[in-house]
Amino acid sequence: MPKKAKPAENGKEEGPAPCKRVKVEAAGGPSALNFDSPSGLFESLISPIKTETFFKEFWEQKPLLIQRDDPALATYYQSLFRLSDLKSLCSRGMYYGRDINVCRCVNGKKKVLNKDGKVHFLQLRKDFDQKRATIQFHQPQRFKDELWRIQEKLECYFGSLVGSNVYITPAGSQGLPPHYDDVEVLILQLEGEKRWRLYRPTVPLAREYGVEAEDSIGSPAREFTLKPGDFLYFPRGTIHQADTPPGLAHSTHLTISTYQNNSWGDFLLDTISGLVFDTAKEDLELRAGLPRQLLLVETTAVARRRVSGFLRMLADKLEGTKELLSADMKKDFIMNRLPPYCVGDGAELSTPGGQLPRLDSTVRLQFKDHIVLTLGPDQDRSDETREKMIYIYHSLKNRRETHMMGNEETEFILFQSHGLRFPLSHMDALKQIWNSTAISVKDLKLTTDEEKESLALSLWTECLIQVV
Repeated sequence: MPKKAKPAENGKEEGPAPCKRVKVEAAGGPSALNFDSPSGLFESLISPIKTETFFKEFWEQKPLLIQRDDPALATYYQSLFRLSDLKSLCSRGMYYGRDINVCRCVNGKKKVLNKDGKVHFLQLRKDFDQKRATIQFHQPQRFKDELWRIQEKLECYFGSLVGSNVYITPAGSQGLPPHYDDVEVLILQLEGEKRWRLYRPTVPLAREYGVEAEDSIGSPAREFTLKPGDFLYFPRGTIHQADTPPGLAHSTHLTISTYQNNSWGDFLLDTISGLVFDTAKEDLELRAGLPRQLLLVETTAVARRRVSGFLRMLADKLEGTKELLSADMKKDFIMNRLPPYCVGDGAELSTPGGQLPRLDSTVRLQFKDHIVLTLGPDQDRSDETREKMIYIYHSLKNRRETHMMGNEETEFILFQSHGLRFPLSHMDALKQIWNSTAISVKDLKLTTDEEKESLALSLWTECLIQVV
């Protein structure tokens, strides 16, 4: 199962292509992010760069720096997380390692200054002021509503887990040595100034975190200073380091990270097992036993040719397959992502409201960005003839408080609390609901009125549809 998107200070850039720099002047009047849609939010984050340009020229290719002279946006960024927020957060029960790391870069190496157990604000502030230590706050979206709002929209936009870290560094200090990460990185400068140095990657699109010795990475490909309201993007694998200039106030920046273990290679690993399993039901050669002692010796040329032949056969079969079955990636994403952003106690996400759907009701889908419809084998049967079922997983009952904290749940709990299961005969009716603005229950493509009402009631009970 893919790991959770690791909080990062990371990125990548291949070859000598420089970091693009965009200077933006204030456009009169207050500036704010656009929360009308996931795409609208991302467009406002990278404004004035267009999304088409971003994905064509920068995404997974090279860094993008946007420096803004926009006091309204700077004020908004500063409101997302401040050094002064730590006092109230510590009073809620923060722990070293889990919630907060205290560290400093000394002679090119990371020195961890964590204490044991619960974080006490006075001690934390003492380490910050006297030891010039950086405070790293893990996954602040668990506590800061506006970050929940931003990251929930970004998870809808990317279709991938989105984590975050806040880094607070005193003047004249650096928290981390030069390193690269295994995630795509978006940086928002919240308070003060931070000096950044980016280097060409040694491992483009890295799959693992790595630390680099400064004497081995050469001169920076790009140096610049971020101020409140500024934005920086760099791809996974980009070597980087950052420090707060001396003589200034502390720096606070937010690192938003995504696309960990979300590559074509990961997708292939996730889907190929299901394809092999289904094909083996029909193909006698795939079910034939291995030659004696094959596992005891080096793989032979005959065995390699046989495997190559099977892979070509699977590729041919794939051409005629309508849907690739994801074994874990879809479920992992849905199970671990943020629930929809809401104000209040979130009752609308866990308790069905409004009118009960009847045969003559008109219904519409809600929270579509938080639902995955997929096919899979019947989990109640273990024999080889088990039928495929339709599984609907959703994130409405996910807990914001545990987002990206590595809590594992069993598949049984996932199914019981996060989803529904239907026979394949319900596929056309479900597609009607998915693809319609609104539809009458009696018009669903099912054989009996009882099936139509039962389907609508099941979806309504999970808060996935509403009567209009």
